[in-house]
Amino acid sequence: MTPTVWTYLIVCPLVFLAGFVDSVAGGGGVISLPAYLIAGLPPKLAMGTNKLANGCGTATSVFKYARSGKIAWDCALPAAIGCLLGATGGSSLAIKLPDNVLQIIILAALPIAALILVLVRHKTDEDEKQLPRSKTIAFSFLIGLVLGVYDGLIGPGTGTFLTIAFSVILGIGLLKASGCARTANLASNIASLVVFLLDGNVLFSVGIPAIACSMLGNYLGARYAIKGGSKKIRIVMFFVLGLLFIKTILSFTGVIDF
Repeated sequence: MTPTVWTYLIVCPLVFLAGFVDSVAGGGGVISLPAYLIAGLPPKLAMGTNKLANGCGTATSVFKYARSGKIAWDCALPAAIGCLLGATGGSSLAIKLPDNVLQIIILAALPIAALILVLVRHKTDEDEKQLPRSKTIAFSFLIGLVLGVYDGLIGPGTGTFLTIAFSVILGIGLLKASGCARTANLASNIASLVVFLLDGNVLFSVGIPAIACSMLGNYLGARYAIKGGSKKIRIVMFFVLGLLFIKTILSFTGVIDF
């Protein structure tokens, strides 16, 4: 497809916002993926282009969290390996599925994301009580593997799911859980991007400007999270929750078709 001025006017601001949200609490894909679809990209091309921009943006976020010492590496690295493997399989499956099936799966995942965000009580940094190192490594890998498949197949909400899992299952404070989630999410983005690139499902004419917007959004979002701590991360999580609900309602009522 050939992008128009409207393509960039739709995609760039929303990708910037998605990058900001994603670097704080995850869930940025709930904003960025619909942006590409609204701009007229077919689902698979939208997913591949989204991975390109998100991957670069997430790398910026990881750099900022790492410099601030807000990443627990014994959690982040095993999870990243799991995400790398899981996302490769998930993206390979996504490419084989018909576009309408992929849209149904994306829609069905949204209420689940919303329900988890409502029911789960997240740990703050003051509540942090990590598991023994061996268990942390094992559970981190499994969390990364499962959510890596989800990220490769569907995408939106992965960072939020990772943050929740690290906080609830591993006992990591919400700020460090967010830093670990960005690291694992970066690995799954890279794996998925390679699969979509090999299949020709990346639109560089849209993806390259989106990279700049995503990187700026992620950098500013990571600063916001690090300065504000767990309280601000939780606020942004509820913002994501609102987006999930609104999008689900509009999709089911036929107001939007993605």
